[in-house]
Amino acid sequence: MVNINIGEQWKNELAPYFESEQWQCLKKFLEEESKVATIYPSMTNVFSAFEFTDFDMVKVVIIGQDPYHGPKQANGLSFSVTEGQAIPPSLRNIFKELESDLGIQRKNPDLSDWARQGVLLMNRILSVREGEAGSHQNCGWEQFSDYVLQKLNESQKPIVFIFWGKYAQQLQRFITNPIHKQLVSSHPSPLSAHRGFFGSRPFSEVNNFLVGKGYQEIEW
Repeated sequence: MVNINIGEQWKNELAPYFESEQWQCLKKFLEEESKVATIYPSMTNVFSAFEFTDFDMVKVVIIGQDPYHGPKQANGLSFSVTEGQAIPPSLRNIFKELESDLGIQRKNPDLSDWARQGVLLMNRILSVREGEAGSHQNCGWEQFSDYVLQKLNESQKPIVFIFWGKYAQQLQRFITNPIHKQLVSSHPSPLSAHRGFFGSRPFSEVNNFLVGKGYQEIEW
């Protein structure tokens, strides 16, 4: 059973989607998948990003691709890993850039503290089969994340949208409201981090923008 554990404001914003045929099809797919395969994150954590960071809390959006597909890794937040687990390569590079940018040496891979401060850590695809990266692409999650971005674009509160890599950048087309800011670079994976992610200083860029708008900066 898929549990829609999301904040009250998200429930209002996303009500039309969860009443749609698109959601019914996706929900049926997930229920059938869970009968024949192990799915990450658990069905209780699929919507964790929207539970930690309610709609009116959102200051920053970091788009990931799909969840980690190994045991005890995915916790429903993009790039985040359950505390105590090894730090995956992309997250390790994110922490390297954080240290280079702000001098912060972070070791805890669980990013829920970011989420509680208003950083929506949303994957484009919110679930995956164990051991099969990208296995839930084109199964309905794209329509959900498209809808979320459109709702956030309508917000009259300035938001920083971070698009790392070409896959995340597919969602840029939904951000048309000029009050928002977009930060775009290559993906932090070892294959592409040296093509523009390293040296992009996204963390100081975010905080400078937020402070300039009168908001509290993120404690990264």
